[in-house]
Amino acid sequence: MPVATRQITRADLIPDADYAKVRKDRRAALIPIKRLRRVSLGPFCTAYFESFETMLFQVQEMLLTERGGEAQIADELAAYNPLIPQGSELVATVMFEIDDPVRREAELSRLGGVERCMFLEIAGERAAAVPDGDEERTREDGKTSSVHFFHFPLTPAQIARFRDPATRILLGCDHEAYAHLAVLSPATRAELARDLA
Repeated sequence: MPVATRQITRADLIPDADYAKVRKDRRAALIPIKRLRRVSLGPFCTAYFESFETMLFQVQEMLLTERGGEAQIADELAAYNPLIPQGSELVATVMFEIDDPVRREAELSRLGGVERCMFLEIAGERAAAVPDGDEERTREDGKTSSVHFFHFPLTPAQIARFRDPATRILLGCDHEAYAHLAVLSPATRAELARDLA
């Protein structure tokens, strides 16, 4: 299937009973890939760059654990297909991971509007993150969600530079309360380049 038209369809899914038999092996095969697609940003933010494979695994997991059967499939495909990169973008689930509930509440209250502050920097040029869908992730009281879904649209020139091992690529946030940069490793860059047409 071409990178630019990847979507999970009903034909990609296997019955829950069959999936349960291969679940452990699928998870084990996906762990090293997911590790490469994980980028820590500052002390408590992590970007998990999604792919067809990570989303297919997520859909199968949701179907197995929630046991909604055939009626659940359309909803899961509608929820997870938009998070599959379509050849000219990268897509990430970004999580602010703070175990302590008091500290989490305080930090998320300081991070309102963070969804407008995420970016990739490719050879010094920024590609701003675009929040997935039209759901506002910051409440009226200024508190943001602990989970965000971002698309990073890239131009053809940015894609070409992304593939050049000599190019420095950063994930960044320039929110006044959470200004951090993370350099993508060569292995992570090579893995994410598979998402680009």
